Amino acid sequence: MKPSQLSEALFALLAERVPAHIWGATGIGKSQIVQQVADRMQCALLDLRAVLLDPIDLRGLPWIHQGQTQWIPPGFLPTQGRGILFLDELTSAPQMTQAACYQLVLDRKLGEYRLPDEWYVIAAGNPASERGVHFAMPRPLRNRFVHLTLEADLQEWCQWALVAGVRPEIIAFLRFKPDLLHHPAAEADANAWPTPRSWEMASKILSGQAAVSKTSYTTSAVEAAMFEGTLGEGAAAELVGFLRLFRELPSIDEILLNPDKAPVPNQPDSLVAISTALGRALTAHTIGKGLRYLDRVPPEFRVLTIRDATARDRGLTHTPEFVQFAVDNAEVYQ
Repeated sequence: MKPSQLSEALFALLAERVPAHIWGATGIGKSQIVQQVADRMQCALLDLRAVLLDPIDLRGLPWIHQGQTQWIPPGFLPTQGRGILFLDELTSAPQMTQAACYQLVLDRKLGEYRLPDEWYVIAAGNPASERGVHFAMPRPLRNRFVHLTLEADLQEWCQWALVAGVRPEIIAFLRFKPDLLHHPAAEADANAWPTPRSWEMASKILSGQAAVSKTSYTTSAVEAAMFEGTLGEGAAAELVGFLRLFRELPSIDEILLNPDKAPVPNQPDSLVAISTALGRALTAHTIGKGLRYLDRVPPEFRVLTIRDATARDRGLTHTPEFVQFAVDNAEVYQ
């Protein structure tokens, strides 16, 4: 499932309080999507890592009351309000701990404890193929979930990245090299490989380097080493090559100051880069100059820029310049 399809499925299941288990590769965004669902539902999210618990931790401790043994539920389980109980990394927990979740997942209780009516159960874990800490999920527990598998999708990741503030260099590179958004490591002992999570980390490396550099910089050996430690050798080498090209393009300031004469690249990778960077920078005050520059580039890159800009700032769709652009490009902009 794409992230948007997974979110839609989770909303449908939660409406009927049906437990769901999300499967997906490391770093693909499972936890982030559950957080986004909780935010949209305006409810709490309790992230409970089963791998950190012993079976007795879920049931609680016994005590004697009026000559009978009773159980004190653990304080971390909710007793009121509304939210999502998220059993993250469930398949990393030993099978006895997973078995302790049987009653909680399906019957919404553990001994004397009952999960409040407006709390919902979602779990997530990595398949055994990810070569992490993994314990097979017992069949009775499997049968208590609806199982959904998350896959990376470049278009939806770019939409998220534009709003999340991911650097335009990273977005532009992945548009040119979409297969590298998620590329599992071929070697079992590899320390780094491309995932949606590691690309966000690479964006932060760029921002950190820009913050500590006193002048505009070219790719340094230190930066290249950090990329290799984040993305793996192959993806890092390709990103470094792309960044050299990106940094030779006209700056956004130059384009907006002189949109009629600023250089226009003619290579596809350069056009993707400049379009993505410009889409990140346009505001209601600069969209007019940006569109004057875009009149000099091929239509598909013009549309790419405006889609990025309006996805980041919906207010741009109310400007006269955008309205005129939509009319003039109605055949390609939908």
